[in-house]
Amino acid sequence: MINITLAISTEFFDSFAKLPKQIQRKVTAFINKFRNNPTATGINYEKIVNAADKNIFSVRIDDTYRGIIAKHEQEGTYILLWVDHHDEAYAWATRKKCRINPTTGNLQIYEVQEEYNDAPKQENSLFINYNDEQLLKLSVPEELISQVRSVCCEQDLYSLKTIMPDDAYENIEWLMNGFSYDEVINYITNDIPESNKTNSYAEALKNTQSQRSFVIVDNNEELVKMMSEPLEKWRVFLHPTQKTLVDKSYSGPARVLGSAGTGKTVVAMHRAKYLASTCSDKEKVLFTTYTSNLAKDIEENLKKICNSNDLKKIEVVNIDAWVSKFLKSKNIQYAIKFDDELNEEWEKAIIQSRESLNFSAKFFMDEWNNVVCAQEAYNETLYLRAQRVGRGIRLDRKTRMQVWKVFEEYQNIMKIKNIRDVNWAYYECKLALQNDKISRHYKSIIIDEGQDLSMSAYMLLRTIAGEEHTNDIFIVGDSHQRIYKNKAVLSKAGVNIRGRSSKLKINYRTTEEIRKYATAILNNINFDDMDEGIDSNKECQSLTHGIKPVIQQFKTANEEIDFIINKIKELTNNGIELKNICVAARTKKLIEDYTRIFATYKISTFEIKRSKIDDRSVDGIRIATMHRIKGLEFQIMFIVAVNKDIIPLRYSKNEFEDNLSNEEYIKSEKCLLYVALTRAQRAVFITGYGKASDLIKAL
Repeated sequence: MINITLAISTEFFDSFAKLPKQIQRKVTAFINKFRNNPTATGINYEKIVNAADKNIFSVRIDDTYRGIIAKHEQEGTYILLWVDHHDEAYAWATRKKCRINPTTGNLQIYEVQEEYNDAPKQENSLFINYNDEQLLKLSVPEELISQVRSVCCEQDLYSLKTIMPDDAYENIEWLMNGFSYDEVINYITNDIPESNKTNSYAEALKNTQSQRSFVIVDNNEELVKMMSEPLEKWRVFLHPTQKTLVDKSYSGPARVLGSAGTGKTVVAMHRAKYLASTCSDKEKVLFTTYTSNLAKDIEENLKKICNSNDLKKIEVVNIDAWVSKFLKSKNIQYAIKFDDELNEEWEKAIIQSRESLNFSAKFFMDEWNNVVCAQEAYNETLYLRAQRVGRGIRLDRKTRMQVWKVFEEYQNIMKIKNIRDVNWAYYECKLALQNDKISRHYKSIIIDEGQDLSMSAYMLLRTIAGEEHTNDIFIVGDSHQRIYKNKAVLSKAGVNIRGRSSKLKINYRTTEEIRKYATAILNNINFDDMDEGIDSNKECQSLTHGIKPVIQQFKTANEEIDFIINKIKELTNNGIELKNICVAARTKKLIEDYTRIFATYKISTFEIKRSKIDDRSVDGIRIATMHRIKGLEFQIMFIVAVNKDIIPLRYSKNEFEDNLSNEEYIKSEKCLLYVALTRAQRAVFITGYGKASDLIKAL
């Protein structure tokens, strides 16, 4: 008996999502019937006259709608390719081919156009210097080589995106963006697992490259989830580089870098799902990140890809909440405060120390976090020995001793008040864990937005993970998106990632035009790789294109509001739902102001807060501070009040004791603007009034 293989293409989900709801229900009912027996007599396969691929058939959904299927009956493989109104479905299918690429072994869908078959080479073609063999190795189907050779400019290539297979288009765009042929081949061979060469469609579907565009349907629960939200492709389709990272077995901690929009969180979630599937009933995976709203968002998204059994084995919690819960379980109870919440304690410590040092409370706070806590130098002897690399002000031994007097007073005040700052709490949690009899609390730990965690956090997580072991810690992050004050060197925190580091290079969220603009904000700035190396996002590219960011600077705030309101009306008139539009501003006060203004225009809003997820069932424009939208994405972004002294946010002249501290602050503000820009999928509008921000003027 032949084993039946049923697969669905990513393009099928695109077409399915556009159908009326009642037709979607009919299609789903057909697929359920089809999955049970694709050879049933009730399923009428109709040949498509003049079809480019004789294995592509239509099937009847109802009187008006047809599905398009690639049928390989002899080996029992059936692939759902498209669904549409009768005439549109036939028009789509006539020129399409679904074939195994003989050079790469990948399954591809592409369109053939006869007018290109005998087209002469274009002398000004961007790819005239590449021979047929080279283009075939880049996954270009032989029938499309003429089209590729006809490309003379960027727009020519963009026009081929709808007819070329995803893998071929991606490789050709790497060439167009300035990468050498050898660099692209190296990327393909090193970052993407080699496909098995086969003539079997069932076997080709199992290749990692094929799985970026096709999914094999194994069970009904999986099918129901896919059909219920067809546009959320991240749940089903992974790029080969992502899939490799998800399924790989590492001998110890591993780190994945990637600029905004490259799917780091998606990889982390699928990794959690994979590791949970390998856990025994008593084992668990900890999934943690820095902010509570991102943790809640991840928890909700895991429900979309995990079955109930695997979901029970994944604990999702932001690191601070985990610490509070653990300390309470050990009867260690005190309040944990953050950053500016401790200004009063620092000012009091400075006064009570009676030391005549002309340093601000911010200086002492930064010295405490970046030197004392980062190196666990919690007594005077250790502090005097501690390294201060990267601190702008030099301190001699005498001055260090005076600084320590302030730290002593600070610790006494905190103990009397029964409070701790977050890094100190991490340290005390680590000590409590070391005295715990449990050697390992989790089989694996997943860390998202790893660039935002401090040295103290990583030293704690290393302790939670226990002795280094297979698949113990998996970190995803990007220092270009470091918008908090924390910074860590993984190796110095006991997290050794040497030989277990990877980088994602394809941006799936933003258009290339938005990506280039956002990246330009960070030009001429060096970024670390969360260890002791340098990270560059120059290797990244987006495969989608659209309008460039729109920048509008107005004389008055009222003029800015008029523009925003009119643009929102225009967008909604063109079918964009309010919940797919986000308005972001630098401060909480600005968010309150814009919320009130939207209310006067009867435009509903939904504020994204620290401990509140973006509830997609609630309509209304999303509105939030730029910090709160970290890790989220929206079709349209408005970044408002991009004014001088707002971005970067102005502090008093005495806030920074040295130029280095000021430079680090400006860098973090640029990163914040970069993060806000890269939340946009389709378009971004940057508006301001009065004097424009220096960050925008520089571009």
